[in-house]
Amino acid sequence: MRTHTRHVFMCVGPRCTENGERSQAMFELMGDKIDALPELRVKRTRTHCMVACKNQGPILLVYPEGTWYRCRDEAALDRIIGEHLEHGREVEDLIFHRLGSGDTDVRDD
Repeated sequence: MRTHTRHVFMCVGPRCTENGERSQAMFELMGDKIDALPELRVKRTRTHCMVACKNQGPILLVYPEGTWYRCRDEAALDRIIGEHLEHGREVEDLIFHRLGSGDTDVRDD
């Protein structure tokens, strides 16, 4: 395992997207994007279900910050990778929960 400073978890469970198919595709795409930027030092792990999406997933969770994102499409994924993982700035409008502070966005779009 390569050295990493952040650990990213993405749900690929069946509740986020139809049978988890789009979630799995997003997970694989995230891997390609992270691998293209090895200086990020990011470890990624797929999870089955984090029971938090309300069909608004996939969910992407970044540690050590404990930031929970709704990552609905490639544009959101690009923003999370570019802004948060590369530059250390959380993507406020995609966050719905922060570790230790509770929900930041409780909309049921």
